[in-house]
Amino acid sequence: MKTQIALKKETRSEIAQILNTVLADEHVLYTKARNYHWNVTGPQFAILHEVFEEQYNEIKVIADNVAERARMMGYPAIGTLASFLKHTRLEEAPSNKLSAMDMVADLLNSHEKMIRNLRADVDACLEEYEDEGTADLLIETMRAHEMAAWMLRVTLEE
Repeated sequence: MKTQIALKKETRSEIAQILNTVLADEHVLYTKARNYHWNVTGPQFAILHEVFEEQYNEIKVIADNVAERARMMGYPAIGTLASFLKHTRLEEAPSNKLSAMDMVADLLNSHEKMIRNLRADVDACLEEYEDEGTADLLIETMRAHEMAAWMLRVTLEE
């Protein structure tokens, strides 16, 4: 059926591209948090093991919402590891042998990059595409990453 939601097909295509890029970013970040959950060691193991699990569980929900929004636009959501790596703006985990605090710092950097990218994505959705619905989802997503970044940032403070 034809998608009739007051957005032109070309506009919906561009929005779906933004959403699929965010989806790729979320999956790379999810994988990184999961990796660190499995491999963290040291005196803060128990706390960080839980923190990383909370983060990847929240990212999983975010990714699902983003994918569903791409489908609402009438376009497929990407769903392969190769696609995620092709479209992401994030870096994969640098190593499985990072210290616990290096894991925290790497996740913090990724969340902060997500926030910066999401700000630009929100601006594009509002200014270029006049899509308040997608902008709202991306703002909610950005706030979740701001909270995660804050939690990691204070963990690194002396």
